[in-house]
Amino acid sequence: MEFSKRLGKLAPYPFVEISRIIAEKKAAGADVVTFGIGDPDIPTPDPIIERLLSASKHEPNHRYPETDGLPEFRKAIADWYKGRFDVQLNPDTEVLPLIGAKEGIGHAAFCFLDPGDIALIPDPAYPVYGVGTMFAGAESYTMPLTEANNWLPDYSAIPTNVADKAKIMWLNYPNNPTSAIATEDDFKEAISFCKKHNIALLHDAAYSEVGYEGYKPLSFMEIPGAKEVGIEFHSLSKTYNMTGWRSGMAVGNAEMIKALFQIKANLDSGIPQAVQEMSMQALLDDQTCVQTNIDIYQARRDRVITALTRMGLEVAVPKASLYIWAHIPDGFTSADFAARLLADNDIVVTPGSSYGEYGEGYIRLSLTTPDEQVEKGCIRLENWKIPAP
Repeated sequence: MEFSKRLGKLAPYPFVEISRIIAEKKAAGADVVTFGIGDPDIPTPDPIIERLLSASKHEPNHRYPETDGLPEFRKAIADWYKGRFDVQLNPDTEVLPLIGAKEGIGHAAFCFLDPGDIALIPDPAYPVYGVGTMFAGAESYTMPLTEANNWLPDYSAIPTNVADKAKIMWLNYPNNPTSAIATEDDFKEAISFCKKHNIALLHDAAYSEVGYEGYKPLSFMEIPGAKEVGIEFHSLSKTYNMTGWRSGMAVGNAEMIKALFQIKANLDSGIPQAVQEMSMQALLDDQTCVQTNIDIYQARRDRVITALTRMGLEVAVPKASLYIWAHIPDGFTSADFAARLLADNDIVVTPGSSYGEYGEGYIRLSLTTPDEQVEKGCIRLENWKIPAP
């Protein structure tokens, strides 16, 4: 039996590997504290679950859903964008529900890329941007994100011939894994660059609802000209603790939304309608649960920052997202340092190299771990004498 060549190009998905390691350690009796995967430990709010329970008894919801979702759900998304970002969206042409943002991000490459085309991919970055590009038979051109440039792309460093050939560019702010943010001017620069080179701009905004000390991250869609060049991917996963329910959306340029719909219509049957109903409840209900989440994550952020600082690691205090991005001591690779934390302390973190070449030298810690586990992990970190490389 022979398999496709693309399977041979796939590195192990980092979070699958992390889950495997955790399971092995726990099976051996270890008390593992994991800062690895960004999967909220806070439960989905009760009113949202109650809507799912009632919707699951509604017989029309037992049948195939439509790929483009319930009209009421698309309107709820548009209303949420209007209320949160003051962005006007046509729910019939500029909104497309997704089976989680990851699904849409993975499918997007097939809308824009043919073999030999170029996608501009940030590094470090969420791995799916590059994997989708590879599945479409296209090539990734790396846009290095560095601490010196505030983890933003340097568009002047992209050769003109590459920019002219590129079909899409991925951005993600607040950023995973670095927690960096983008300003209005940063987005304006990206839009101007994409207009100049006729590039579709795809923005992943999954963490826009996790901002600290009153900071409210921008939507790319707020910026003048955004709809002319791009779409934005969003998710209910982090905002409403709904990772297990798989509900998200793409919004923006109508032609791009139509293209993504065409791909999806041939590959999936849309979000189960009961899940769409619970998603409407989340978007349109009292949003106090969002601030409750932020308060919990901010307390964890502050505790983890204190522990890492006491260890002697260099770490910036993030203004948004669910992650801490910490510089490791000289002499270690990020994979080696993560392995030592696991071996010596039963603590799981994600090596920066899992997110690309320019993630080397860093580790990522997720704040989606229960408070008692965060405290236990922080005590272990503070009491650990970092060994020689």
